[in-house]
Amino acid sequence: MKKLTHEEIICAGFGGQGIVLMGKFLAEAGMKNGYNITWLPSYGAEVRGGTAHSMVHISTQKIASPVISKPTTCIAMNEPSLVKFIDRIKKGGLLIVNTSMVNNVPEKKGIKIVKLPLTRIASELGNVKVANMIAIGAFIGLRKILSLKDIQEALDKVLPSKKDLISINKKAIELGYKLVS
Repeated sequence: MKKLTHEEIICAGFGGQGIVLMGKFLAEAGMKNGYNITWLPSYGAEVRGGTAHSMVHISTQKIASPVISKPTTCIAMNEPSLVKFIDRIKKGGLLIVNTSMVNNVPEKKGIKIVKLPLTRIASELGNVKVANMIAIGAFIGLRKILSLKDIQEALDKVLPSKKDLISINKKAIELGYKLVS
């Protein structure tokens, strides 16, 4: 029997950062591990450069609604997303911030804030587009509800037509995991 889990995650950033993919990826990995899942991507008017977010519930319990108003975790990939969601995070929650795109991270009592220069690290790894996967690796390293192996295996399901990107994405996930371990 799995440990009782109810994680409510908001991944947020601008179009082109792989925000919707982050949510889909977490949902797929959670389903693969037998959790109850909801995934609510925000497409709307978001286009490359506009804001975007994904809401993901990962739970051992039934989930009543896919909408998340008070996340247990927020991954903020840019400053507008940080401003929009920081005050919504539940007490005891987690905030992962991409400091490559956020100049000022305010202190917030009652939540754990992890600051990582995700875009810079991704660039050094060889592809700026894997900043989202570094964030996913950090998330699983901190929350421990999904294993590194299981999350990497979900890549084949989420990115089947992009086999050339799977290797660098796996490296990015491992790196994010190691950064917080």
